[in-house]
Amino acid sequence: MASKLTGILKGGSGGVAPRIEDYEHRYGGAARGGLDQRKADYRDFENTYYDLVTDLYEYGWGRSFHYAPRVHGESFAASLARHEHYLAHRLNLQSGMVAADLGCGVGGPLIEIARFSGARIVGITDNAMHVERAAQRAEEAGLGHLADFLECDFMRVDARDDSFDAVFSIEATCCAPDKAGVYGEAFRLLKPGGRFGVYEYCLTDLFGAQDPEHLRLKADLEFGGALPLIARPREMDEAIRQAGFELLEARDLAAEAPPGIPWYQPLTGSGLSLASFRSSAPGRRLTHGTLWLLERLRIVPRGTAQVASILNVAATAFAEAGRLGIFSPMYFILARKPE
Repeated sequence: MASKLTGILKGGSGGVAPRIEDYEHRYGGAARGGLDQRKADYRDFENTYYDLVTDLYEYGWGRSFHYAPRVHGESFAASLARHEHYLAHRLNLQSGMVAADLGCGVGGPLIEIARFSGARIVGITDNAMHVERAAQRAEEAGLGHLADFLECDFMRVDARDDSFDAVFSIEATCCAPDKAGVYGEAFRLLKPGGRFGVYEYCLTDLFGAQDPEHLRLKADLEFGGALPLIARPREMDEAIRQAGFELLEARDLAAEAPPGIPWYQPLTGSGLSLASFRSSAPGRRLTHGTLWLLERLRIVPRGTAQVASILNVAATAFAEAGRLGIFSPMYFILARKPE
C-alpha cells in the first residue's frame, strides 16, 4: 500500500501545503462557509480542488469519479460501467455520432461509453491535468480515434452552436455555479433534436432545511466535494425548461434502485472486499495514517495528509447523507432540444 502512495501529489505545481491551506481558508472554515466565493471563483475553486485530490481519487476509487448502485454478485467496477452504459443507451449513442462529456475528469466514463457505443466523445474539462491523463488513457485503451478533449470552462465551451448529436454529464454539472447557465450551454451545443442526459447531485424531500444535522452534512458535502451548492430536483427541472429543453424524464435512480448494495456502501466499510477496502472508512483511515507517516519521512509533499482529511470529511458526509436518504448522486435528467 505505502509503495503505491509514495507518488501521490508529487507532480503538483505550487506546493501542496499552501494550496490546501488556501482552499480551506477561502472556501471552508469552521462553519463550512464561503458559498458566495465558491460561486464567484468557481473555476479556481474546482481546479484547486481537483489538482489536489485527483491522485487520491484514483488511488481510492478508480478512474470513474461517480457512484452507482449494485446488485448482489456484481462487482464495483461492473456497477460503474453499467451506470455509464445506461446513460449511453438512453441517449441513443451509436457509431457515427459525436457527443460532448461536460466535466469528463480523467476520462474513465468517456472511454467506457466510447467503447460501448462506438460514438466519438469530446471530453470537456477546465483542468489541464485531467486533459493530459484522459488523452493518454484513451490512447492506451486503443480508443484515441473516438476521444477528443477540450480544455475549457464547461459554462463557456469552445465549440460552435449545434455541434453535437448528444451531450451528457456524470456527477459534474453539480460543480456549476449556475444550473440554468450550464444547461443553457448544453442546449447551445446540441443539434436540434439532440438529447441531453445527466446524473446530478440533489437533496431529496427527506432533507430538513431546519435540521442542524442535515445542514451540517450538506455543508460538509459542499466543502469536501467542491460543490458550490446542492440543488433540489424541482430547481433542476425548472432550470432545464428555462434553458429551452423539453424535459423527457427526471427521477432519482437511487430511490428506485432494486434491492442490493446501495451506492454509498463502498464508503461505509460494510460488505468489504479487497477491491473496495481503499474507499471504505477503515481503508481511508489507513491511507490517512500512511500519508501522515510518509509526510514526516518527506516521501510525499507536506500537506498531503491534509488533503486526505478533506476527502474523509466528504466521504463520511456522503455515506451518512446516503444512509439517511437526504441526498442522492444520481438524479437522472433526460431532455431533448426541440427540432
